[in-house]
Amino acid sequence: MIEAIKKFPAQFAYQAKIENKKYFKKSQDFVVLGMGGSHLAADLLLAIKPEMNVHVHQDYGLPTWPLSKLKKYLIIANSYSGNTEEVISGLQLALKNKLNVLVIATGGKLIEIAKEKNLPYIQIPDWQIQPRQAIGLNLRTLLVAMGENKMLQESFLLSKSLKASAQQASGKKMAEQLFNRVPIIYASRQNTSLAFTWKIKFNENTKIPAFYNVMPELNHNEMTGFDRNESTKKLSSNFSIIYLEDKNDHPGISKRFKVIKSLYRPKGDRPLGGKKEELGQISVTLRGQNRWQEIFSNMLLADWTSFYLAKKYNIDPNPVPMVEKFKKMI
Repeated sequence: MIEAIKKFPAQFAYQAKIENKKYFKKSQDFVVLGMGGSHLAADLLLAIKPEMNVHVHQDYGLPTWPLSKLKKYLIIANSYSGNTEEVISGLQLALKNKLNVLVIATGGKLIEIAKEKNLPYIQIPDWQIQPRQAIGLNLRTLLVAMGENKMLQESFLLSKSLKASAQQASGKKMAEQLFNRVPIIYASRQNTSLAFTWKIKFNENTKIPAFYNVMPELNHNEMTGFDRNESTKKLSSNFSIIYLEDKNDHPGISKRFKVIKSLYRPKGDRPLGGKKEELGQISVTLRGQNRWQEIFSNMLLADWTSFYLAKKYNIDPNPVPMVEKFKKMI
């Protein structure tokens, strides 16, 4: 996995190509069918350009919309392996209803269906990495399918400006702080997809429980679970909060970050980080010259942190054996 992290910036130089292009119909509205790591790129696109009309569908079939509405959308069947059964079921339903479709995969059943039925498709190169590690490749592919030429140019610059090693030392330090802790990632709503990606990295790379929530909603419910009365404070001692703070957050959100940190701070006003019996807190500020750098530099920090934390637990960060076992059982 360490090589995959180091080579991550190179993914943004990938030039995707639509095959069977004569059957491709452009659209400004999109439904992306995707599960697990295969929908993270679509989520992050919305974090960069929230005004895009992209609906991410993480389930069997299609969104339960009227057929007249679905016909206005390009249905993108997006699965890195090409064998995700939920995505295949959505594609089959789309074909049954003669909807506008495009397939994205490295191979598998989806590419077989696309070739057999003369569907437009993009075959992502198989870099022998996990779907969660292929976000750059997937993002570039989606941008081609969506006709977002300006974003293609902007994202290409990451192949030169993004430095994987720049976050390595910080990730190693965070792993030390998070050892024997359950991470909870807090972010503003505009950074929901980034917080979710952190959670996925901990789940799949480190094989530990991890959770996320967003401001301001969590201030109306979740935070009361960390009120830490004498009889319940022991329950909080295994958690560490990671705050993803953004200079572009609404001023009210920035204030909420400050206030919740003070409420979560242990008695005696000890520094953030805390002792083993305390609720840990770690602040991470999104940094970069533009939105692209802020998001993907932060993602590299999540990669390095989850990687080094896996090493501390003597866990191989690459495979996901429970997922594979589950697939066989169903």
